[in-house]
Amino acid sequence: MSARNETPHKVLQTLGQKTCNGSWEASTENLTMNQVKSLAETQKDRLTGKTPYARCREVMGTCVAMRVRVEGMEPKVALKAMSEGEFNEYFS
Repeated sequence: MSARNETPHKVLQTLGQKTCNGSWEASTENLTMNQVKSLAETQKDRLTGKTPYARCREVMGTCVAMRVRVEGMEPKVALKAMSEGEFNEYFS
């Protein structure tokens, strides 16, 4: 198993960076929901979610640890917004 295939590495590749900042104050990295959905699709064999929605939530969970924003929001806020239906157009 190669670390290059793991989700954090794929997030970094998508961002075009080698590392992420260590704090939310210094965080400038941002993924769009389309990028999250694309990552979830490419990683579907490695993720446990049964649906694209569940896999996207897993990728967003990885973003929490990496200090990467999703649609300009901290991932926990984006996950809550997702639960409230804000990103439903991506999954219909």
